[in-house]
Amino acid sequence: MGGWIEVDYAGTVGLFPFMKVNPGEVLIVLVTVPSQVEARKISKFVVEEKFAACANVIPGIRSMYRWKGKVEVAQELLLILKTTRKKYAALEKAVKKLHPYEVPEIIGFRAGVGLPQYLGWVRHEIHH
Repeated sequence: MGGWIEVDYAGTVGLFPFMKVNPGEVLIVLVTVPSQVEARKISKFVVEEKFAACANVIPGIRSMYRWKGKVEVAQELLLILKTTRKKYAALEKAVKKLHPYEVPEIIGFRAGVGLPQYLGWVRHEIHH
């Protein structure tokens, strides 16, 4: 097992089923895309489908990474998506389907703390 904790997106922790996570917990999801066209397409779709309450598009990202044994450098845009744990799996599936990369960067993490009214707005927008 190597110290890993497997989490399913329904809200239980696989290796520790007695632990629960909050399905309404707000997550921030980072996604890099190669162009404004993909940024607009993905952002529009996930917000319209209520997989995310908000999408910020940040241009001018320079990424350096290893891919298939070579170091690559790319100009990209960064999407910052706000969602909930309950909607994460649907968001991830949509991004994977719409994204042109073989293995897109989709990284989510807990918002932790934030303005309660804003976090409430995120939950409301995607769950109603």
